[in-house]
Amino acid sequence: MPKMLQSVHPLVFLVVATTLEVSGDAVVRIAIYDHTGLVRSGLFLAGAVLLLGYGSFLNLAPLEFGQVVGLYIATLFVVWQIINFVAFRTSPTIPILVGGAFVLTGGGIISFWRQ
Repeated sequence: MPKMLQSVHPLVFLVVATTLEVSGDAVVRIAIYDHTGLVRSGLFLAGAVLLLGYGSFLNLAPLEFGQVVGLYIATLFVVWQIINFVAFRTSPTIPILVGGAFVLTGGGIISFWRQ
């Protein structure tokens, strides 16, 4: 890993990775349902680039993969709700918020519970 990246807090990698993943997924969804032809192809390419960025940033995080999973899932849930609202104007429902509380709790347990 390049030296300048070693000083970056692991949570930054996770937030960037999840933002790229959810944005890439949103772009692909928009390509599938809202566009045709060259615009669709361009959006598919943009989505692919974003998803490649997600995989790269997630694996740059200076943590063991098992440690990353809990924080990643919790971060993914939060970022997914934000992007869902921004891109599709969809607010989370009560069941999503309640289930999300379990996701966040589980992510914290996986990441921070020391035996």
